[in-house]
Amino acid sequence: MTELTILMPCLNEIETLEVCIRKAQTYLRESGVEGEVLISDNGSTDGSQELARKLGARVVDAPRKGYGAALIAGIDAAQGRFIIMGDSDDSYDFSRLDAFVQSLREGADLVMGNRFKGGIEKNAMPPLHRYLGNPVLSTLGRIFYRTPVGDFHCGLRGFSRSAILNLKLSTPGMEFASEMVIKATLAGLRIDEVPTTLSPDGRSRPPHLRSWRDGWLHLKLLFTFAPHWLFYYPGMALMAVGLAVFALLIGGPVAIGSVTFDIAALILASALILVGFQLVCFYGLARLFSVRFGFLPTSQRFERLSQQISVDRACQFGGALVLAAIAATVGSFVLWSNAGWGDLNPSVIARPAAFVVVSASLGVQTVTVGFLWGLFSQRIDQKADGQKPALLFPATN
Repeated sequence: MTELTILMPCLNEIETLEVCIRKAQTYLRESGVEGEVLISDNGSTDGSQELARKLGARVVDAPRKGYGAALIAGIDAAQGRFIIMGDSDDSYDFSRLDAFVQSLREGADLVMGNRFKGGIEKNAMPPLHRYLGNPVLSTLGRIFYRTPVGDFHCGLRGFSRSAILNLKLSTPGMEFASEMVIKATLAGLRIDEVPTTLSPDGRSRPPHLRSWRDGWLHLKLLFTFAPHWLFYYPGMALMAVGLAVFALLIGGPVAIGSVTFDIAALILASALILVGFQLVCFYGLARLFSVRFGFLPTSQRFERLSQQISVDRACQFGGALVLAAIAATVGSFVLWSNAGWGDLNPSVIARPAAFVVVSASLGVQTVTVGFLWGLFSQRIDQKADGQKPALLFPATN
């Protein structure tokens, strides 16, 4: 089996493709590594395919548009046990790949280049990317996923083909770079990092990258696979603040210095409780769904917690909250009756009303989320090969 595939995605890169291919071929020849140069073409119209074949590289067509789509097609078609991928714009030096190959041979599943450690030449990276985009997104990635990667978006990286295929990467755009790191980290793969130099690309046309659009795609993906940070932590924070303020104000206004907190603060606290609780519920459902379908790994703690949650318990707890709301409603009518059905002091009646709204809303949310939890927990029939769930109810017109 071929040891190494040097993979380059390509879309109208005729200006720089030749030098990239020749550098890759030089590395294979001088290092003695048995390998191939593979160009995954994404629909070039400038003759890049013909040039690559003329230079002795293998070309595979990637009809689905996008950076990630081109790389997915190339990974599928690669013949090497290891793959080193890099842009075909001459910003990376394909003649200097020893550090990547050595780490792969030593057992690394993914070897990331780090441009901030290896050096970024003048005009090689726009200031927006160098000082804002890459540092911020890479920092978020390290916080969310506890990954050792310092440069999430380095385009030069090596990996074990079988390990990456098992991750079932699917994003077609530039966010593919983040998806690979995220899923490799979640899967517990060994990730190494080596310094890499970034040079100015040799193209006369603008790059395919669109800073704000592609930055948003990366950020969105970071949150998608981190339900703790998207739902759980914000939800718990909102609930904690809301419950604390609600408990202080439910008995009457509270004065702190010259400022008095009353109905407006109570309404805000009610909203914080409801929004926070909903976010926490979203976290539970998102985590259950992701674990059931293999998008996220499970844990002993989550499995223990999921066994404690059932439709029956949700209905019992939710029903108790609804009954409490009904009792508070009855009490409010008694209070109104004692006042002769006339006007009531807003500061007095607003408090049981706020309790009714919060208690009833939490009760209904608990019951409905319990039923959704039960639905997501149902057994999934697998095909004989164990790859995809079988449809219990085929689609109809």
